[in-house]
Amino acid sequence: MATPTKFLNLPSLVLLFRILILLLSHRASGAGGIASDTLNNGGNITDGKTTLVSAGGSFTMGFFSPGGAPSKRYLGIWFTASGADSVYWVANRDTPLTTTSGVLVLSSGGSLRLLNGSGQTTWSSNTTGVVSASPSTVAQLLDSGNLVVQEQSSGRILWQSFDHPSNTMLAGMKFGKNLKTGAEWSLTSWRATNDPATGEYRRVMDIKGLPDIVTWQGNVKKYRSGPWNGLWFSGVPDMDSDFKLFSVQMVDSADEVSYALNATAGTPSTRMVLDEAGRMQVLVWFPTSRVWRSYPWVPRDVCDEYASCGAFGFCNVDTASIPLCSCVEGFSPVNQSQWSSGGCRRDVQLECGSNGTAGADRFMVVKGVKLPDTDKATVDTSATLEQCKERCLANCSCVAYAPADIRGDGGGSGCVMWKDSIVDVRYIENGQDLYLRLAKSESARNRKNVAKAVLPVMASVLVLMAAATGVVWVCKRRVKRRNRDILKKAILGYSNAPNELGDENIELPFVSFGEIAAATNNFSEENMLGRGGFGKVYKGTLGQNIEVAIKRLGQGSGQGAEEFRNEVVLIAKLQHRNLVRLLGCCIHGDEKLLIYEYLPNKSLDFFIFDATNKYLLDWPTRFKIIKGISRGLLYLHQDSRLTIIHRDLKPSNILLDADMNPKISDFGMARIFGGNQLEANTNRVVGTYGYMSPEYAMDGAFSVKSDTYGFGVIVLEIISGLKITLTHYRGFPNLLAYAWSLWMDGKAMDLVDSSLAKSCSRTEALRCIQIGLLCVQDNPNYRPLMSSVVTMLENESTPLSVPKQPVYFSYAGAQGTAAENTSGSMNNMTLTTVLEGRLQQVIMKLIHKNQYGFIKTRTIRTVWHGHLNIFTSVITQRKKS
Repeated sequence: MATPTKFLNLPSLVLLFRILILLLSHRASGAGGIASDTLNNGGNITDGKTTLVSAGGSFTMGFFSPGGAPSKRYLGIWFTASGADSVYWVANRDTPLTTTSGVLVLSSGGSLRLLNGSGQTTWSSNTTGVVSASPSTVAQLLDSGNLVVQEQSSGRILWQSFDHPSNTMLAGMKFGKNLKTGAEWSLTSWRATNDPATGEYRRVMDIKGLPDIVTWQGNVKKYRSGPWNGLWFSGVPDMDSDFKLFSVQMVDSADEVSYALNATAGTPSTRMVLDEAGRMQVLVWFPTSRVWRSYPWVPRDVCDEYASCGAFGFCNVDTASIPLCSCVEGFSPVNQSQWSSGGCRRDVQLECGSNGTAGADRFMVVKGVKLPDTDKATVDTSATLEQCKERCLANCSCVAYAPADIRGDGGGSGCVMWKDSIVDVRYIENGQDLYLRLAKSESARNRKNVAKAVLPVMASVLVLMAAATGVVWVCKRRVKRRNRDILKKAILGYSNAPNELGDENIELPFVSFGEIAAATNNFSEENMLGRGGFGKVYKGTLGQNIEVAIKRLGQGSGQGAEEFRNEVVLIAKLQHRNLVRLLGCCIHGDEKLLIYEYLPNKSLDFFIFDATNKYLLDWPTRFKIIKGISRGLLYLHQDSRLTIIHRDLKPSNILLDADMNPKISDFGMARIFGGNQLEANTNRVVGTYGYMSPEYAMDGAFSVKSDTYGFGVIVLEIISGLKITLTHYRGFPNLLAYAWSLWMDGKAMDLVDSSLAKSCSRTEALRCIQIGLLCVQDNPNYRPLMSSVVTMLENESTPLSVPKQPVYFSYAGAQGTAAENTSGSMNNMTLTTVLEGRLQQVIMKLIHKNQYGFIKTRTIRTVWHGHLNIFTSVITQRKKS
């Protein structure tokens, strides 16, 4: 056997030593092929040979070509994991190199210079004129993604890339203005997805009134976040916790107006990008699938378009009517077809100035809005709200006021006053109060007086018009009834079931197939959001750039036809903020299509069951979702005209809007109770395993308490991040058994998802766990009504009863047919249970009748544990014997 010394002779050792020295010197200088995070004086990065990599390996700096075209070369920084497709900073974005001979050098004085093949400087970091007197400077790529040039001796930063952002904002970056130096931290879009040159959109901090974030397209305002109110930007009330990935640090002082995003510990890599279309998007890196997923942020909808409703116009995306613009009390539209230029005008002019009495006018409170543009407003942060009102009344040109800071109690402090007009106002959840000035004479009493004066004059006209109007009305009514009957007949004709919904008047807009085909780019794959057993779901744009989700039911799908009929007739009649809105439908030959509001954040299961996504939902958001679902169910069960049983509640049927508000969707399995009906039975048990109540799955009996059971399961899933269908988790047959055991042992907090460790309220979480266990009790009589559930969730002082032990399911081999749907809009695992609705019911009846002596009544509970297949085998063998 040869010894090592036989091969490592003296010449070999000398050669090895020289190679080692060479490699180490290259690493120290940053000029060699081994990746380093530091570039020393005289060191360089050469295209195709060298890169800088941050110490933790998160970021890389080097040369790249967008789209792989070598004709243009750029120096940039990107996320190492996803490569040059995720470049977030570009040095020479407007001066690309045309060859692959570029070199970045750190010269004396601490200046980074990018040289082309001829040795000419095409870009330099020495834009501030800061020069180091120290002979030793270094450039270092930090693990934050920031490239800094600093003196080695003092650590003084001479230049940093975070001060010169491109189109991307990372955690730790500032956005705003330095009022002392005039420096600005802003974003500029790329010209195209494969062209980092300066695009036409800029996102800047506007400090003319209250600090506001504005996106400009050239010289035109495109979008506005709303003024800073001490807690958030008025139009983005969830900004301080948006997507739960950042916390906002705002600075509003005499020296600086800026905000910074601080990353939340444990969250995935995230960036905010101003894209080439002027949209701000949050991009989250999913290491398992190795993709960046986009979450639209601004604009969230058409109402974010700047001044889309003109002066004094209010935009409301929650309205089902078109247009989305409206006028408040005391105003009327100037031009219904040209809102952006016309807006609204006063019905009665302000009295201030006409009679010398400044205090004659009054104020109307408009609640829940993004405050108007403060570009030309007067701001006094030291005034009280009452002083603000008095100053506005005393100024004849003041048309509205609002608090400048909403922190603390009493409605806020500080004063913002708008003169002459207000613009770019929209209704928004958790919006602010705006005090709008009206003439005192604009009152109900004076309106009645005017009506009395006009009435005699109009009487004769009305008499003459009555006959003609009557004829027109009758004709229109006949046409409307005929069209409605045709639509109803077409809808109901798809089902052989009796019309248990009754003779409903369907007022849903009927959209032509051609419009839908155009809106979805002829149902292209790029527009497809997902698919399921019912068919496919597409994203489209209809009307005034309204984004919609279009459900195209598969031809020949019996379940789809039934679902279509159910949803058109049923959900069109439902209006609640926690129910998804059906906007229209279409029947074209064999085509059946449903048009819903588009919800960008997909479904609840997309977040709570994903190892990375779960961090995007902190406890306050999850608690809000739980309460929202309960309010939606209360509306279905009690507050709508008829009692409606959903029958297929599960996380994939809970959609989330831009503000993470839950909306119950998919009413294809829903049933209506009329009069005093409390429960019903069916031979066709449909739904999803785990969310079906015991009495429904075993006997086909369903009631409002069936939905209560499904709600309880969802609550426990939201809290734990675990699926109900998990088997043998920590020795327990499923989630219910696990939750019950922890609750009985006084360790209920162990059920809470680890991602909620920092944000979870112990009191709220324990209360929700107990409510969830109350909802999943075996006996439906023990389960609370949704009215009680809402009260228990909303009021901490409401006492809770002690739950009884739930039955335990086992779901192995009982999954049935799965129909996956990535959009979160429809079912993703809807199945017909009980062996086509017959076999398991037969077995249960045999057990109840006790035809076989070895089967005891207590066995029913065991059967419900998921061992029906075992008993089927046992019964079969017994019959043979």
